[in-house]
Amino acid sequence: MKKKILLILKFAFFLGLGFFFIWWFQRKLTISEKLEISNSFQSANYLWVFIAFIPGILSHLSRAVRWRMLLKPMGYHPQLKTTFAAVMIGYFANLAFPRLGEVMRCGILNKYEKIPVSKSFGTVITERTIDMIIFFLLFVFAFIIEFHNLKDYIYDNVMIKFADKFTNINITGFLFLAFVAFFVVLIVLFFVFKKKIVKSNIYTKILVFLMGFVEGIKSLSKIEKPYWFVFHSLFIWLNYFLMTWLVFFCFDQTATLSLSVALSALVLGSFAMMLVPGGIGIYPVIISQTLMIFSIVKTTGYALGWIAWSSQTFLIILFGIISLAILPLIKKKHNAKI
Repeated sequence: MKKKILLILKFAFFLGLGFFFIWWFQRKLTISEKLEISNSFQSANYLWVFIAFIPGILSHLSRAVRWRMLLKPMGYHPQLKTTFAAVMIGYFANLAFPRLGEVMRCGILNKYEKIPVSKSFGTVITERTIDMIIFFLLFVFAFIIEFHNLKDYIYDNVMIKFADKFTNINITGFLFLAFVAFFVVLIVLFFVFKKKIVKSNIYTKILVFLMGFVEGIKSLSKIEKPYWFVFHSLFIWLNYFLMTWLVFFCFDQTATLSLSVALSALVLGSFAMMLVPGGIGIYPVIISQTLMIFSIVKTTGYALGWIAWSSQTFLIILFGIISLAILPLIKKKHNAKI
């Protein structure tokens, strides 16, 4: 009961956070701006949204293929349809609770392919690490090629405001001392309660998890076709970029923007997905703010952000529900053959 209540509270918190961002942005809009947004939705060319579904599906499929490549060196050969369904259900779960999807998709492989969660979760962490590296490189690349547009915006809206809050505080020194103090306390507590900790079930579970995680990391060095693994890692982000860029063609004002602007929207919009599950509420705001840097009016950018977010979320919900429905049927058919 306590776990259910906690899950409900978490869901309510993050959903409420999303609605807060929607309210926070819209309260600043004038009546004429709200009318402009409404007109933008009506005048948008939604054909490009359906075209953007293609790279969306390809990115998820490519992720499922890459995941199988990481599992293979450990002796596991899950079916592609199972890993694809697990990926989609994981994304679906992440819309409600951050990071729940990673655990859920590993649980699905455990249920349908008999792969231990501790080992498959290690490969998921490996995947996320690689994605973060690629994301960081894209962020740096976007910042370099659009430096003349982004530098003033970041300085005025991030650096100045951050500096004003910590004018009289040595924030670097404070964080370093807090970091050191935290680990000193952990070490002291471990040695004081070492015997009890080692005998506890939690310690055993953590140890098993870490061993599985290490094995998942090691699988990266044992991949049979590393070039294909690199290809899929880059292909995933290429499709993310195409999903963002193609939606630009929904409006005449954004259709002529350069590829570098679409890249900037991709990397800055990705922060929304990190801040709030699914980016609800905040993704359209960030896209709007990003496009304003490139002289696109706020209302058009906001409408485009909602269209991009809605299309991506719709795809995840659709395939997530289909995967939930079809997995038991696949399992039943497989058992019938046996």
